[in-house]
Amino acid sequence: MDDRAMESAAELFDGMGAEYERAFVKLPGQLAALDWLTGRLPAGARVLDVGSGTGRPVAETLVRAGYEVTGIDVSAAMVELARAQVPGARFEQQDVRDYRPPAGGFDAVCAFFPLLVMGRDEVGESLLRIADWLVPGGYFVMATVPADIADVEVEWMGRRVRVSSYSTDEYLRRLREDCGLEVLFHSTSTFQPESEIAGPEDHLFCYARRPAG
Repeated sequence: MDDRAMESAAELFDGMGAEYERAFVKLPGQLAALDWLTGRLPAGARVLDVGSGTGRPVAETLVRAGYEVTGIDVSAAMVELARAQVPGARFEQQDVRDYRPPAGGFDAVCAFFPLLVMGRDEVGESLLRIADWLVPGGYFVMATVPADIADVEVEWMGRRVRVSSYSTDEYLRRLREDCGLEVLFHSTSTFQPESEIAGPEDHLFCYARRPAG
């Protein structure tokens, strides 16, 4: 029997640091999403990066595009690394489940894979919270591993974690019906991280918008 301890999200990413960046920094779907978003936001837009990790490539790309960027992450090690690598953004050790946004909200929110290592009800609640932080007309760009699972124990990059998610159809339904967002684009693909201890992953990318009216 494997007696390694199950890791929380904070413990998981505290232990990974730059290893995560090396494995995922060239993720095509993420780079395409950033290109799509930066083609729509005006200079000076306020953008929140949920699960900001090392700051690369998301916060770094957004800062270079001229946006006011805030990154939140549960990992103290990731926040420290991001502050060093992307000094033009603001990073806070915060959990999406209890984060309080500044007055005025955000013109866009990015959430690339931060909703996996939590309970399934918390995934849905986090989507509702994020949608509420968007200004009218604001954009939400997200990625996750789509699956109809709740609190399933898996091994990921040599570490044991408990994950939850929804199917692609259920994610789209929740974004449209529960969160009141307009889904502008979605796609699924398979990605092999640049790591010898990581297997291929199915990814869902979704771009959505809060109605302006």
